[in-house]
Amino acid sequence: MKRLIPAVCVLIAACNPQPGGEAVTRIDLDNPRGSTPAPSPTPTPTVASVCEAVTFEEAAFTHCVADPAKHRITTVLGSPPYRGFKALAARPQEAPQVAFAVNAGMFDGEGKPIGYYVKGGERGHELNRNEGAGNFHMQPNGVFFGTRGRWRVMATEDFYAQVGERPEFGTQSGPMLVVGGKLHPQVTDDGPSRTIRNGVGVDAAGRAHFVISEGPVSFGKLARYFRDVLKTGDALYLDGAVSGLWDPATGRMDARAPIGPMLMIEEKTP
Repeated sequence: MKRLIPAVCVLIAACNPQPGGEAVTRIDLDNPRGSTPAPSPTPTPTVASVCEAVTFEEAAFTHCVADPAKHRITTVLGSPPYRGFKALAARPQEAPQVAFAVNAGMFDGEGKPIGYYVKGGERGHELNRNEGAGNFHMQPNGVFFGTRGRWRVMATEDFYAQVGERPEFGTQSGPMLVVGGKLHPQVTDDGPSRTIRNGVGVDAAGRAHFVISEGPVSFGKLARYFRDVLKTGDALYLDGAVSGLWDPATGRMDARAPIGPMLMIEEKTP
């Protein structure tokens, strides 16, 4: 990896990677011709929400499920980066209906990925194996990725060693919350750091579970929800205070702070 662009917006949130090389975006994956799409109205939802309010250890969370039989997942960035769900919703509605969307991996001050980013099989940023301070470099960090409805979360070094074929989508973040059914070795049961947090894990049936806290929680509490309730063998932290969810079926559209890449979960067309 080359030198990273210093993170600006990342420092106000839980994503606070340290300089270690310059981010290199290889291709504009969302708007390759450089044109700016004209805004269009957000369509009225026609499907029920796949998100639910839950309580775990006296903390409120929202839990959304993506089912490979019903949904497809893609990464979204925009050029320039959309920086939020409002701009994403204003895109021309040519794609299938959005079930929900969340913030994806870590990003720099311009909203560009600082770790692995793939959209439609095209790599926009290389895998980041640098060491450093901050949540992103809290080893092991990891990658959420998938191809043809098979979705996985893997620690970065395992991904580097085992995945040879480029996936259809991929986003890198950190730290891992659950690794092989165990909590990240540096995650304490209920540490002093508290903020809104979100993450993703994949269960034994192949469903992707996205969870966001509705108030400040520790890493440990979020990690235990993935391990003990959702039974995801591996789970990845996505972000902290900037974490957000767009759930069109309920009208929810978080906008706490500008974000970077996003994960968009769409209804499959017949």
